[in-house]
Amino acid sequence: MPFIPRTENPKKSKVNFNNIVKMFPYVWNFKSRVIFALIFLIIAKLATVAVPILLKDIVDSLNNENSLLILPLGLLIAYGLLRLTTAFFNELRDILFAKVRYHAVYEISVKVLTHLHKMSLRFHLERQTGSIIRDLERGTQSLSSLINYMVFIILPTIIEVLLVGAILILTYNINFALITFSTIVVYIIFTLKVTNWRMNFRHDMNRFDSESNSIAVDSLLNYETVKYFNNEKLEITRFSNILFKWENSAMQSIKTMSLLNFGQALIITIGVTLIMIEASSGVIDSTLTLGDLVLVNALMLQLFAPLNTLGIVYRQIIYALADMDMLVKLLEKDIEITDDKNAKDLIVTAGDIKFNKVSFSYNNNRKILKSVSLDIPSGKKVAIVGPSGAGKSTVGRLLFRFYDSTEGNILIDNQDIVRCTQNSLRNNIAVVPQDTVLFNESIYFNIKYANNNANKDDVIKAASVANIHHFIDSLPDKYDTLVGERGLKLSGGEKQRVAIARAVLKNPKIILFDEATSSLDSESENKILHSMKEISKNITSLIIAHRLSTIKDADNIYVLNEGEVIESGNHDYLLNLKGMYSQMWNFQKVIKK
Repeated sequence: MPFIPRTENPKKSKVNFNNIVKMFPYVWNFKSRVIFALIFLIIAKLATVAVPILLKDIVDSLNNENSLLILPLGLLIAYGLLRLTTAFFNELRDILFAKVRYHAVYEISVKVLTHLHKMSLRFHLERQTGSIIRDLERGTQSLSSLINYMVFIILPTIIEVLLVGAILILTYNINFALITFSTIVVYIIFTLKVTNWRMNFRHDMNRFDSESNSIAVDSLLNYETVKYFNNEKLEITRFSNILFKWENSAMQSIKTMSLLNFGQALIITIGVTLIMIEASSGVIDSTLTLGDLVLVNALMLQLFAPLNTLGIVYRQIIYALADMDMLVKLLEKDIEITDDKNAKDLIVTAGDIKFNKVSFSYNNNRKILKSVSLDIPSGKKVAIVGPSGAGKSTVGRLLFRFYDSTEGNILIDNQDIVRCTQNSLRNNIAVVPQDTVLFNESIYFNIKYANNNANKDDVIKAASVANIHHFIDSLPDKYDTLVGERGLKLSGGEKQRVAIARAVLKNPKIILFDEATSSLDSESENKILHSMKEISKNITSLIIAHRLSTIKDADNIYVLNEGEVIESGNHDYLLNLKGMYSQMWNFQKVIKK
């Protein structure tokens, strides 16, 4: 089966210039800096345009036999001061605007990451981490580039074009202004047309870049799986096939860029040549001085140099807008799980949980839960069992509000969790998941993650309750031991006990064990069970179990099948019922033998 990319295809979308408007508030946060930077920019450009005018006077003065030596010397000093003024105010502009530029990148980066953390589990399950990270990286870089291009290149060039145009119109024959502005118009039209045509190749490059990055990240995250199935060649082939397409798109982009550069150079050369012919004719028939010829030539060189840069910058702006488009679309994605307008903090006194006729489906094709009602009394241990796909883990995800139920409601101490803030809900629930994923940090960091206000003694106490302190203490670096990417340096049982230590440190009113022992050996399972019993005393416990031996002592057991509760009762009652629970128990006993 061919690989089907899951990244968005920007090729089908047009460049959205509205994105500049959307990013403007991030720049305007420092409006006083922006205003002063623009004032300094105008002063610098006035000094820049004044340099050729002064140069004309110097040439005419030197060409005059009756001129005094002091006059050109004074003009030469003024010439040097104008150049110094340009450099000084340009540097002032750069210093002032640096804070604006980098703080805008800082703000948008924080906002995007905050938005990503607010997105639902559904969103994160459907997207590839590599693509999201690459989109975030390119998007923030594009914002920085846009600010840089707009303030340091585009605005200065526009101001310079207007000033040069005013000088030509007010001082010289109209032909000079007509040739200049005609050249600019033709140049801009040519640049826009060719650049927009070239954008297809850039879009392809972005798409293939994201896809190849996703494949690379995915294969490295699943390093062990790749090794298990001896599929290194498959992963390299998948990666190289997409990267080969990226290479072809990049080559097309370079070829068309050369065509664009040559066309721009041709237009500018024709314009400058026509201007020089017109100026030289004026000098010959004495309507212009030699200084005028120098002035016009200097103005044209001064004008077309940034205009040539403007062509490159326009392309970069289009690319930056394409890169930013993914970021803007990411920010515009609706947050599925939100707090109600009048949401209040959840106040947990007893920890009584009720599921009232709860139904849920991940999509319209299939219902996962069908009118499920559960009663989990305060301080009791309640288990949910059933075959794979019965909806057991979905119950935990609904309780934690990773999703909202499509029908029915969930109450904690008679408070509907949808009417409570997510923060307060999750503060009161600790989870020990089936697959504990740890940060690539120290064991201390990973345990303390449950409570940032905890001290070293609190962490050690939690680790002791979780029956992992002696193991940690035996390590050379003790609590400073790094656990590796996703905790790969620890065994499954060790990771689970770290997860239990985190749950202990959180000091919750409710604890959820989501198949916490399903993938462990018997010895590790017994240690985990002992730890689970320790921390479950006087706490409402919901255990989603695969191994029935782990929940024999539960106060009540619900049996789920195809999204419905088909049996409930304690262990002995369910065995005597001779139903699904009894069959599962007998089957697991046979397997164990």
